[in-house]
Amino acid sequence: MSPTSLRRARTAAAVAVVAALAAVTVPATTASAAPGMREAAIAQARANVARNAGVFGFGAGQDLVLKDVVLDADGASHVRFDRTYQGLPVVGGDLVVHQDARGKLKDSTRAAAHQPAVASTVPKVPAQSGAADALTAALGVRDAVSTPELVVWAADGTPRLAWRTTVEGTGDHGQPAGRVVVTDATTGEQIEAYDAEHQATGTGNSEYTGTVTVDTTPVSGGYTLTDPIRGHVTKDAHNLSSSSIKATSGTAFTSTTNVFGDGKKFSTDRSTAAVDAHANTAWTYDYYKNVHGRSGIKNDGKGATVFVHVGTNWDNAQWSDACFCMMTGDGDGTTDPEQVDLDTMGHEMTHGVTSATANLRYSGESGGLNESTSDIFGTMVEWYANNSVDKGDYLFSDQSTPPWLRRFDKPSLDGRSADCWSSSVGKLDVHNSSGVGNHWFYLASEGSGTKTVNGVTYNSPTCNGSSLAGIGNQKVAKIWYRALTVYMTSTTNYKGARAASLNAARDLYGSGSAEYTAVAAAWSGVNVN
Repeated sequence: MSPTSLRRARTAAAVAVVAALAAVTVPATTASAAPGMREAAIAQARANVARNAGVFGFGAGQDLVLKDVVLDADGASHVRFDRTYQGLPVVGGDLVVHQDARGKLKDSTRAAAHQPAVASTVPKVPAQSGAADALTAALGVRDAVSTPELVVWAADGTPRLAWRTTVEGTGDHGQPAGRVVVTDATTGEQIEAYDAEHQATGTGNSEYTGTVTVDTTPVSGGYTLTDPIRGHVTKDAHNLSSSSIKATSGTAFTSTTNVFGDGKKFSTDRSTAAVDAHANTAWTYDYYKNVHGRSGIKNDGKGATVFVHVGTNWDNAQWSDACFCMMTGDGDGTTDPEQVDLDTMGHEMTHGVTSATANLRYSGESGGLNESTSDIFGTMVEWYANNSVDKGDYLFSDQSTPPWLRRFDKPSLDGRSADCWSSSVGKLDVHNSSGVGNHWFYLASEGSGTKTVNGVTYNSPTCNGSSLAGIGNQKVAKIWYRALTVYMTSTTNYKGARAASLNAARDLYGSGSAEYTAVAAAWSGVNVN
């Protein structure tokens, strides 16, 4: 089959014989460093992969698709690639090339697939209508549409052709509802299925951030909630279904006086929710830029579009890569107001950061780490904002879901989440398996035992009976950010996260440092060794 025919098969699900194809590389812009240094690092990384093909499992028919670049102050670089085989995406084939200041290969980090070659076969077309019907029945969605893509599935280390079918529809509150179903292209057997959307399930009363300063832009006749510094705009979705939203949808909030909102819960002033959303998006942007040197979700300096009043009585919030936007609902219309509290919005936008870097698969232990990463950095945005109404704590979504949706010191207090790692953790819902990562973050930050922080009392036991002292959440968050952006890949599990964070602690503080020791001890404290 020709390359053109195969690309058509991937998008239209045509049955075809897979043969040798020319790969197409699509570069991505993800770093904000000096262009010359960045381009040199990329070229050196490609050369290092070619020269060390055995190390990377790089062979005939493969190509590299640039994903992200991290440049250290000492000139070292970390270049992240996705992998293709015969033009097909390789799920579980991503890798990171670690180089010194001279471009010499120092180390490598690879996901599961090292040899993604697959034999020619006749792929079976997935049952598109059946998948859509199944989603409709299981989730109660309407207008479900399925989109299949032919991939090389190698997330479990054994490469085979597979159909990755994304099924999307609209839920009963206008929210997006979707599943990704992966099936073996030869046998039709289901390999895995997971949620297509990253959602936080909030049902509590929305907490407003009080009187805050919002950055606006003058327009004819007044001002608009368009941030000229960070580039994001906050819009009224006019209750449009989120599955229909595009970046160009909705209308920006405007005011003739440059004053927005009335500060009331269940306000009839639609701009009240927009004030919280606009301010919290700015705090999230500033946190990543000022603390981690990251300019925006994709590290390209571009701001997102933020929508409030999405759907009808949609009691939730989420980030969407498709429209590069943040969406928040109005609550259930009777007891729960808008989902625009600080840590919830920071959580959802962090899903975008994860997608642009390690792209942790939303399934198994990787999915738990994906959710935990959003909980961690959503919480750190709350600490960074230092808002008098919503103070920093280790209670995730305590304002919109009082007393809290998830907590860090003892995650099992919600009756569902895991405090400690075990071989069955990966079978839990990703929002519950995230407890292991959240518990690790708390132990590394604050230590074990009883402690009161900002008026909240915590009591965190360890899983191995040890007593630990923390090093502060600022240091732990910096370690976790470097681990995410430099060392983790799409298939990283908790054991891999331990290795990634220890590498990051070594880079930032030294292998013999108190920080390195604390990170290791905290992982042991949640049974990850």
